[in-house]
Order: sequence, then C-alpha cells, then structure tokens
Amino acid sequence: MATRPLISDHDASPEVLAIFDDIRKTRGTDYINNFWRGLAHDPVELKSVWNDLKRIMGPGSLDPLTKEMIYIAVSVANSCEYCAHSHTAAATAKGMTPEQHNELLATIAMAAKTNHLATALQIPVDELFKV
Repeated sequence: MATRPLISDHDASPEVLAIFDDIRKTRGTDYINNFWRGLAHDPVELKSVWNDLKRIMGPGSLDPLTKEMIYIAVSVANSCEYCAHSHTAAATAKGMTPEQHNELLATIAMAAKTNHLATALQIPVDELFKV
C-alpha cells in the first residue's frame, strides 16, 4: 500500500497534468504508471525525475533493451519490487526473450554471490584493474 494516495488526472494540478501529458506523448500511451502518480505530490521532483529518466533512457550508445536490463539488475539489487516488475515489462516490450531474462537473472545471482564473497573475504583489488 502506498504511503500517500496516488494522484489521479482529476486531482492533478495543471503543472502535473503537463508532465503526465509529456509522459503519455513520449511513451506513446495513455497510461500513467503509479510511480509517476505517487511522485505527483511534489511537481518539482516529478518533473526532475521524469526529465532525468527521459534523458538517460532515451537514445544513446546503449540500446534501449540493454538499458532496461541494467535497470532490472539494479532494481533487484536494491530490492525494488515495483521497479523490477516495471522494467521487466518494459524490457519484454522491447524484445527481451524468456531465454535472455533467464540469463539476466542468472547473471544477477552470480554477480551478487561473487560480490558478497569478495566483500566478505576483503579481497584486495588487483593493481592491473586500477585505472
């Protein structure tokens, strides 16, 4: 359950509605995720996060599917159920296959295991790896 009510279009300020309209236009959908509706209590933060996300997840040297898969990995590492579901849906919409999803999850699990082992053992970083 959300800690604050989600802002509906009916209850949104004109500033929030303008951001919701940009989200709809950018994503080519009429749907506004609950994440954005929760952030809408603070229009300044809503606008800031949306603009940053739009820039980061937009065109760049990494393809959109890779960006979504990175988002899934970080969401799992941070135990963000909402983000893991949201970005798995986005990655699937961008073409992630079940086999890719399986491999991604196996990679996340292996990275977590080896990260914990290296941390627990306090393994010093090889000089060769340092820039």
